[in-house]
Amino acid sequence: MNPKKVVRKMVPTGGVKLAEESYRRSRLLVTQARYGFPARDLRIIAVTGTNGKTTTAMFINAMLKSVGYKTAMLTTAIYEMDGVAKPNHNHRTVPVTSELFAFFKTAKQKQVDYVIMEATSQALHQHKLRGIPIEIAVMTNLTQDHLDYHGNMHNYAAAKARLFNQYMNPSYCVLNRDDEWFEYFKKRCVGVTSTYGTKRGSDVAVSDIVAKSEGSDFVLTIDGLKSKVAIKLPGAFNVANAAAAAAVGQWLGLTSAKIAKGLGALEFTPGRMELIKAGQPFSVVVDYAVTPDALANVLQTLRATTKGKLMIVFGATGDRDRTKRPLMGEAVGRAADKIFLTDDETYTEDAAKIRADVYVGIKQAKATAKTEVIDDRKTAIKSAFAQARKGDTVLLTGIGHQNSRNMGGIEEPWDERAVAKKLLSKY
Repeated sequence: MNPKKVVRKMVPTGGVKLAEESYRRSRLLVTQARYGFPARDLRIIAVTGTNGKTTTAMFINAMLKSVGYKTAMLTTAIYEMDGVAKPNHNHRTVPVTSELFAFFKTAKQKQVDYVIMEATSQALHQHKLRGIPIEIAVMTNLTQDHLDYHGNMHNYAAAKARLFNQYMNPSYCVLNRDDEWFEYFKKRCVGVTSTYGTKRGSDVAVSDIVAKSEGSDFVLTIDGLKSKVAIKLPGAFNVANAAAAAAVGQWLGLTSAKIAKGLGALEFTPGRMELIKAGQPFSVVVDYAVTPDALANVLQTLRATTKGKLMIVFGATGDRDRTKRPLMGEAVGRAADKIFLTDDETYTEDAAKIRADVYVGIKQAKATAKTEVIDDRKTAIKSAFAQARKGDTVLLTGIGHQNSRNMGGIEEPWDERAVAKKLLSKY
């Protein structure tokens, strides 16, 4: 029997939790000491939230590099050190503790000016980031996710709040005034706080958004000065991500002109609203959306620029928050013209059960007539492409930037973008 399970049976639940907390904290301290406490001399910008962490971090990175700063970056999709980027091929946003502090040590040796990183709720809850000096803490938004781990939204929010309260003790906080959890996080910020969004009173205000198929134009108002901004990423949610980055730029003393130029420098985010072009007469977009809110936002964005039908190939992940599956199905059922429900990553769960959970939401949206259930993902994508016509958009969600997927507990090679390009090669 697994030793951990034996201990859990013998020791009361409270005792197990205390033992785990003690172990994680001591392990973190030992690891930091082994690498010489490298984070102490770094200026770290940490981004948390349910959706948009990777894109916001990449906006910040692009902005800082555009004005000459040397940076290092840790995101779900990309690791970058002093201008040299490589894909993040594991399924962890925050690396294991030893890898994290090795990264910090290299950043210190390279004498980078700033480290930009994502901070997940799990990493905060498990004390992986405890003791790391955070100069600027950034919040994107909070919507349902990871309840398989946290149990409920209150616990999820409380874990996120650690980045902003005395636990991490940041110098500055950047909050999304448009988010429904704004007041919750505002009350818990210990650093000097600034806000961004479309609502009145935002310190970095967004207005006059113009949606385009391959980007967005909008106006930023900072300290009463208006600047026109053009980014290469479509969608109002990406405008919000850019505004969060702009608020970071404000704290760092960048002018509005430099902020606007830096935001426009980001070409794309891997696996996030990424266009796949292979000469086909319809649009194909790959996106990492894995929450009801993210799916709704992506579909809403594509609806505005799709002349024909809006089609989606999607599924839900196994061994993750099961309560969000019907919500994902309902969001897709309400927004898409044609749905191909398929397997995402099953991990150790029964694939048919996962699809059935999602299908409940599709039924609630009265969208069964426009839904095809195809378990094999490649076949589902192929079927969507076969039915697509000029002016249509086919959205592939869930896998995004990854180069593998976990099926039945086994990692299998899978690059959604490469699969799509190969299937599109006949057009």
